[in-house]
Amino acid sequence: MTGRHRETRNGRAPGPGRAPRLGPEVRRAATVVILGATLSFLDTTIVNVALKALASDFGTSLDTIQWIATAYLLAVAAALPASGWAARRFGARRAYTTAVVLFTLASLLCALAQNEGQLIAFRALQGLGGGLIMPVGQIILARAAGPANLPRVMAVVGVPLVLAPVFGPFAGGLLLHFADWRWIFLVNLPVGALAVLCALRLLAPDRPQEAAPLDVLGLAAVSLGMAGLTYGFGEAGRDASAGTFFALGAGALLLLLFVVRTLRIPHPLFDIRLYRDPVFRAASLTTVFLAMGMYAGMVLMPLYFQSVRGEDPVATGVLLVPSSIGAAAATWLSGRVVERLGGGRTALVGAALSLAAAVPFVLITAGTPYAVVAAAMGVSGFGAGLSVMPAMTSAFRALDPQKISDASPQLNMAQRLGGSLATAVFVAVLQNGLDEADATAEQRMAAFTATFRWSLGAAALAALTALLLARAQRRARHRGRTSRRRATGRAPA
Repeated sequence: MTGRHRETRNGRAPGPGRAPRLGPEVRRAATVVILGATLSFLDTTIVNVALKALASDFGTSLDTIQWIATAYLLAVAAALPASGWAARRFGARRAYTTAVVLFTLASLLCALAQNEGQLIAFRALQGLGGGLIMPVGQIILARAAGPANLPRVMAVVGVPLVLAPVFGPFAGGLLLHFADWRWIFLVNLPVGALAVLCALRLLAPDRPQEAAPLDVLGLAAVSLGMAGLTYGFGEAGRDASAGTFFALGAGALLLLLFVVRTLRIPHPLFDIRLYRDPVFRAASLTTVFLAMGMYAGMVLMPLYFQSVRGEDPVATGVLLVPSSIGAAAATWLSGRVVERLGGGRTALVGAALSLAAAVPFVLITAGTPYAVVAAAMGVSGFGAGLSVMPAMTSAFRALDPQKISDASPQLNMAQRLGGSLATAVFVAVLQNGLDEADATAEQRMAAFTATFRWSLGAAALAALTALLLARAQRRARHRGRTSRRRATGRAPA
């Protein structure tokens, strides 16, 4: 039996690659971060189930009401670039607690909204808090865990990301059935209060560090740039007009100006030179396209079950369970698989499974057996669970630990940007098809089929970038072995 496959009494392989046992500080930090992540992701999935009901209640169209989801994602993306600065300037625990408080108070305002305009605005405010929760939480966790424990710890923190689509739609369906849509926001209040209490009791106070002044111009450029691109792509899927091209051009120009400014000023918002590392660059691209596929499923599948199959919100929540069962199982396994295969190869396997599972959705009809749909959703969820967190872990492990506060907001921004683009574009394409269709299920199904083709394209791009990530990691390992041989005076084998 080789050293790689020997096991100790606790079932873990020994050797230098084995991560040490998680200490109490890591477990406490993980508990706090999981609560915050659950609060953020659970709310997103609950709202997705309610989009159809909200459109009906406010008497507006689906492509207007989807901005309740997109505005949240855009606000998250706007807050993300400032998360590393906030953690340094105010201390990670204080920044994290403030973000949870803001998210919870904004949830209360959402519940009190009187029209779709107010709800979209309050969702954006909610997103500002949500945008700080996950990256600051990852900074706290990465500092406590250290590089050796990152695969297992990140896999644990990824559980809310994949379990939220189970409990979110089901909880949203129950709340819509027995109460009304306002309760999908009121339910955040006790969870937010518990998250704040745990953060104050379980996290040790950390002192603020020296932080340069916040680059306000850079923050405005990157935030408005992402908003312009998201709005432009969403409108392009519906009606390519002069305003659409203006939004796309302005968004691209603002992002270009942000890059130029970041490279020239002494204290930028974050260090985009991290993208010079091929592993970090490939991991970031993979994160974008994986997020597009993941958020597409979170938005499109509830609408498919309700608009084509005529299911109510409660039944829709139940029908979405297979996807998250697969995702939860894969996420639980992903930390161990990463320790054996590496993050890049693990992400590649997951992305390939997601690509294979995306094909049946292009072929399903209004009468496809639920067992077939459930099987495809289960494989798709398993692929997402096996790829999302390993891709992010690969990015963190490629960098010096001191760069984590710069890497975390950029990776989360990539994930949320992919999600907001997918939500805006795919729902716009879907609405465009529904506007031209009659009331029959078959014609509505044609609109979904066209949208699922876009989702298939995103899955193909995710698989391609995951392949690039695996190759970049392999080359990095080869360079590392060559450097060690030279340092010890050994000739290459």
